[in-house]
Amino acid sequence: MSNESKGMLLGILGVIFFGLTLPATRYIITYFDPIFIGLGRAVVASFFALLLLYFTKQPIPNKNQISKLIVISIGVVIGFPVLSAWAMQTVPASHGGVVLGVLPLATAIVGVLISNERPSIGFWITGIVGSSIVVVYSLFYGVGSFHAGDIALFGAVISASIGYAIGGQLSKEIGGWQVICWALVISLPFIIVPAWIQGPKEIINIPINIWVGFLYLALVSQLLGFFLWNNGLALGGIARVSQTQLIQPFVTIVASSLLVNEVLDITTIVFALLVVSTVAVGKRMPINEKA
Repeated sequence: MSNESKGMLLGILGVIFFGLTLPATRYIITYFDPIFIGLGRAVVASFFALLLLYFTKQPIPNKNQISKLIVISIGVVIGFPVLSAWAMQTVPASHGGVVLGVLPLATAIVGVLISNERPSIGFWITGIVGSSIVVVYSLFYGVGSFHAGDIALFGAVISASIGYAIGGQLSKEIGGWQVICWALVISLPFIIVPAWIQGPKEIINIPINIWVGFLYLALVSQLLGFFLWNNGLALGGIARVSQTQLIQPFVTIVASSLLVNEVLDITTIVFALLVVSTVAVGKRMPINEKA
């Protein structure tokens, strides 16, 4: 299997993990403050990340790498988690999943700006077509109206696209799982106090299933998912692998149907197949290196 194919596979697995993030956040939002969900999950993940880095004796990143890790931290450790959690107070998880359908294109654009990748016109056409299918689907699904939470979601898209692209680039230097672990550790001194302040006052009264949802966000969405995602971006290329995110809205909606017994209709299945087709076509489009 080529590195490109391995990258696509890892990207898809990462997207599946990320696709459960909004349903899990929506599931627990009535028990926790969004600041606690966004930062608290990162605090928990940071302690695991610190242990991994310590016991595997990872070298400390250099100054240039640390500057990139700070940007990554702002994007995917603080920005996306907090903004998406805030949005889940006012919009359904399925709506949020569809809005995040523009994330693949945004990540590809940032990737081109910071890397040597130069996607072909065919790649951009398939990317735009895939994103357009997601937008059209949103109209069929009845979530096409604008909500106040959409402002936070679009902010989350910007945060994630920058963090993803720089994370994918840096993963080529220090490794995929090391990138997210260092980003978490670097952010820990700045997030632990606000997470503590916004934490629940009566922990004992919170049901165990709510804590399970929170731990999923901390250990899978914030940590394990990035192990796969960053490695996928490094192996397969930022622009190409980012397009696997087009599948994420449908993962989110299917997960929502399983978690809260929503009906999965034929429209979703048809549009999901169309999106998967654009990802498959996009994989065949050439991406060259800048001279």
